[in-house]
Formats: sequence, C-alpha cells, structure tokens
Amino acid sequence: MCNRTSEVRSFQSRPGMTPQENLENQFMLILQPAEWSKPRGFSHGVAVDGPGRWIVLAGQTGGDEEGKYQPDLAGQVGVALRRIIKLLGEAGAGPEHIVRLTWYLTSRSEYEAAGAGIGAAWRETLGRNFPPSTLLYIEGLVDVRAKVEIEVTAFVPTT
Repeated sequence: MCNRTSEVRSFQSRPGMTPQENLENQFMLILQPAEWSKPRGFSHGVAVDGPGRWIVLAGQTGGDEEGKYQPDLAGQVGVALRRIIKLLGEAGAGPEHIVRLTWYLTSRSEYEAAGAGIGAAWRETLGRNFPPSTLLYIEGLVDVRAKVEIEVTAFVPTT
C-alpha cells in the first residue's frame, strides 16, 4: 500500500507543478515534463497508483432529464457535465476522481465561440480539476439535436 502523503510531497517538488495543483490531485500524479509548456484546461496525462475502483461512463450529451436540448453549445456542455457529476455521485465519486475525458463535438466554430460559457460550466461542475482530455470534431451524434457528447473515466482510491 502506498503512502499518499509522501507521494504528494514528491509531486510538489516536480518542475512545472505547484504544491496546490498536487494537493488537489492526491491520488494521481499529473504528468508534466519540465521542458513542455503547461496546457490550459487539461493535463497531458496522469499516473494513478494504489488500490481503488474504476468508473467508466458512457458518453453524456446535453439532453436534460426530459430529453430537451438547449440550443447553444455552452448550455449543452453544462447539462452534460452536470449529468456526469450526477453519475459519479451514484458511484461515490466526484469530479476530483476523473482521470480522462473524451469530447465529441459537432462544430469547431461553435466550440470556439462558446469558450466563456464552457469555461463557466466547467468551473461550476469540475472546479479546478483538469484531467487529460481529447476533443474530436465529428459530423454528428445519434440525436441530431446534440452538439456535444462527453465520455468519462474515473478512479476512486481505496482509503
């Protein structure tokens, strides 16, 4: 069994990482080579160590409980992220346990224009957690009203 306190201390001394960033992610080591510029809004990778439980979520779209979609991308991202948080809660997890996101988007121009709204939805749901993320632009999703679908992998360490 690993000692999380000593792991956090070793994380804190890594070039390019602040002590606060590593305290927020005590169960995973954010992979950030010193010579690489730090990405904004995601991490290049994480290493997860120790016993725990993996959670894998199907892609969540911006459709609400009644199957209605907001007309704008930022609104749909907000709904999708709230759905993700709700599902994680069902498994006893939270946004701090997310170790990977995969985004499927139907429009590059809408995504670029919705930056402020997406950032607000992120802060509201995920806070300052920036797991590895991949964004893909695709022709469409199963529900033609959907503009975004987000898949999640999370890890909850055994304490």
